[in-house]
Amino acid sequence: MFYRRKHYLVKEDFVDTFNKLFNEINLPNQLKHGTRFIGRWMMPLENGDVEIFAIWEYDNIKEYERIESNVRSDNAHINRIREWYESQGGKEHIFREYIRSVRNEEIFSTVTKK
Repeated sequence: MFYRRKHYLVKEDFVDTFNKLFNEINLPNQLKHGTRFIGRWMMPLENGDVEIFAIWEYDNIKEYERIESNVRSDNAHINRIREWYESQGGKEHIFREYIRSVRNEEIFSTVTKK
């Protein structure tokens, strides 16, 4: 199995907007293309930012790459994302004002199988 963690650090006043984007646009498109969603969590930090991350499961890295390619080439999805950014003041504005960092990383289990 291949596991991926998508991690965001966002300003607290943007969390509801960001979660709505995930639930209404990003999650449905990922599921449409075959991603297995494990879950998504958030944790407020002392500085007023919020850590948000999702865990995704794939059969292997090749399957992840295939699904991700399909997600990123879905024209209807691309248009929804573009419209969302425009409605929020543009992509540059969002990343300058609200999203502090984004990481997409493979994660590994520490549980040994018996």
